[in-house]
Amino acid sequence: MNPVIGVLALQGAFIEHEKMLRKIGAEVFEIRQPADFRQPKDGLVIPGGESTTQLKLLRELGLLEPIREEIRRGLPVFGTCAGLILLAKRVEGEDSRRIATMDMEVCRNAYGRQLGSFTTVAAVEDVGSDIPMTFIRAPYINKVEGTECKTLATVDGHVVAARQGVQLATAFHPELESDTRVHRYFLKMIAESSLPSAEKKER
Repeated sequence: MNPVIGVLALQGAFIEHEKMLRKIGAEVFEIRQPADFRQPKDGLVIPGGESTTQLKLLRELGLLEPIREEIRRGLPVFGTCAGLILLAKRVEGEDSRRIATMDMEVCRNAYGRQLGSFTTVAAVEDVGSDIPMTFIRAPYINKVEGTECKTLATVDGHVVAARQGVQLATAFHPELESDTRVHRYFLKMIAESSLPSAEKKER
């Protein structure tokens, strides 16, 4: 069976994620209200956009707590750019309550105006080399903390991708590229998370 992915569709680049996921064989539906989120799903995507706007809408719509709790219970999630900020437990200089399920601190709009948008290629651990990366007013990860959160990629000395269990976060926008490897990696994470314990150990 194809994995079913819910894509948060309140604001930002959610359509691009939907196209990418369908391209690699996933079924996709949009999440705009609590009733949508309650649909059966194998994973969740939180797109780039404006994290402050997304957080405001998540609170107003009553989605913030249900999303946080389901991620804590093991729902696989992939956050890009603003999604990374929402998943981080800490944002430098801020104390607002986000989804906050990944043990990391991020710096918002970290590259400043001169490097507000740029592209590069870099290796992503467990995904591949020469992964194309588009950054748009992007954050980066200041600190990966604890023993569970793992750095996957760095660019110019800054962490730009991390994984914690079945949570994946990138500062860049893989949905804007033709390269499907990052999204395929997310689907692989979902597939492996649903394996019986014995099979997970063998892999």
